[in-house]
Amino acid sequence: MVGLGNPGDRYTGTRHNVGFDVVQAFAHKAAGGPPRLDRLDCRALTGRVKVGDRPVIVARPQTYMNASGESVKGLAAKYDVGPERLIVVSDDTALPVGTIRLRRSGSSGGQKGLQSVIDCFGTNAIPRLRLGVRGENFQLGEPIDTYVLSRFSKKERPAVDGAIASACDALTVFVTEGIDAAMNRFNRLPEEDPAN
Repeated sequence: MVGLGNPGDRYTGTRHNVGFDVVQAFAHKAAGGPPRLDRLDCRALTGRVKVGDRPVIVARPQTYMNASGESVKGLAAKYDVGPERLIVVSDDTALPVGTIRLRRSGSSGGQKGLQSVIDCFGTNAIPRLRLGVRGENFQLGEPIDTYVLSRFSKKERPAVDGAIASACDALTVFVTEGIDAAMNRFNRLPEEDPAN
């Protein structure tokens, strides 16, 4: 399980680092307390947690976003994990804040870290979970690179926190039941009632 982001305090809390935030929260929940994601392995900070009886390696590449694939490919090779058993968590400016989307495969949608992963593996058949980071103040034509390095507003924070919690639940379903079950359960708008 890989969360994409940029290392360093300068990027903490930015829209682009929401992938880091999700895997940190997932590991905290799985470990039942603050997880240890501090082992440097294949240029990523990693840790191990268990979901039921299933071991999960959680990683945050330290290569900077645009070279994330190098770290992810190294980890996959070291631990003999095929791309279908990975899940990459990233931000997405095409989705509004508070939205999550899971996909089994597809394009990067312009997300450079996800594109790096696709390029390094030579396939786009890599499960991914995307969190919406497009706020109401996003302007069409605004440079995406600048926007994703901005922080969430106080008004956006409850929706972001809710999306992170939903993402953690979706990742648990991915680990225990697979990508199809996770997509069926979690690919809906935040205000949709799951009973409908």
